Amino acid sequence: MRPTGSLHLGHYHGVLKNWVKLQSEYPCLFFVADWHALTTQYDDPHGIDKATWDMVIDWLAAGVDPQQATLFIQSQVPEHAELHLLFSMMTPLGWLERVPTYKDQQEKLANKDLSTYGFLGYPLLMSSDILIYRADKVPVGEDQIPHVEFSRELARRFNHLYGREPGFEEKAKEAVGKLGSKNKRSFEHLRTRFQQDGDVGALEQGRMLIQEAQSLSHADRERLQGYLEGTGKMILVEPGYLLTEASKMPGLDGQKMSKSYNNTITLREDAASVTQKVRRMPTDPSRVRRTDAGEPDKCPVWQLHQVYSDDACKEWVQKGCRSAGIGCLECKQPVIDGILKEQAPMQERAQTYLDNPALVRDIVADGNAKAGKLARETMRDVRAAMGLSYR
Repeated sequence: MRPTGSLHLGHYHGVLKNWVKLQSEYPCLFFVADWHALTTQYDDPHGIDKATWDMVIDWLAAGVDPQQATLFIQSQVPEHAELHLLFSMMTPLGWLERVPTYKDQQEKLANKDLSTYGFLGYPLLMSSDILIYRADKVPVGEDQIPHVEFSRELARRFNHLYGREPGFEEKAKEAVGKLGSKNKRSFEHLRTRFQQDGDVGALEQGRMLIQEAQSLSHADRERLQGYLEGTGKMILVEPGYLLTEASKMPGLDGQKMSKSYNNTITLREDAASVTQKVRRMPTDPSRVRRTDAGEPDKCPVWQLHQVYSDDACKEWVQKGCRSAGIGCLECKQPVIDGILKEQAPMQERAQTYLDNPALVRDIVADGNAKAGKLARETMRDVRAAMGLSYR
């Protein structure tokens, strides 16, 4: 996530709730993409450091647990930059120019000069962030799927260019023999089904067979992966994506909650400010007077009831609004209560880190070290594959 400072409830419902769920299901790495911030903020980097710490506190407040997940800062793991540089040597320029978000962002940020390599190459940096950890799953919204597909193509190209170690075929066949006679026959059958018939199910079964084999070295596993797919040694893993639902969190004006619309409530906003903002929200324009009947579907407050109210409360709103039985301030109160209830545990968790900022620094330093160890392992293999190990 780019460091944009304090996060709002749209971030929580769109991303952080999912991160909290995923951290108990997978080994997760969550990082501050501070270099990515520079792709559009290169001319005004001041404040990125403060925004970084504010954002990490919000992650922790939302329930991201450093005991379960690794939290780190991108620029503190320099291997990301090295892999990005090496990728830039082998990536066709046309691949970058055809990324769907490239022209979209240029149009949206027309007031900025984005004719820089950093902006053109940000999908390559994003791929480095993914591939350096050999991540097989990336949680993304639908609009980010092209970036994961780009990473898959890049991994495929890298493996094709640099995975052809001397004697690869012979070494791969030796590795097949280590599977045992029964698994050897299964592997060869699955390999034929995938390479001749394009059977993706056979590919998945073959990968599982390799994964379950206890007697294989890391190098043999990589050779078998490449041999199965018809490429070379599998140095980089092709990532998949975990599709996450788009945030259904509306802003105070009924549009999507976004800082650019100035319609947000932050995760740790104080109760008085939350109350004032919700009470000032626009309502159905047909309710000029308290006695006028309204239509909830035309009211931004009703959208917030979809997030924060139970069925009984929503029925009360529908009947009360249409009959003028309740006023707009009455209607807004359950939303205020719902937001404050959601924020309460976040405020409590955040206070621990606000009282002792060194805790946040320690969590991130520990995460930087863990991420760095994983990144160095990948870069060792990448350098060796590209003839840069100098041993």
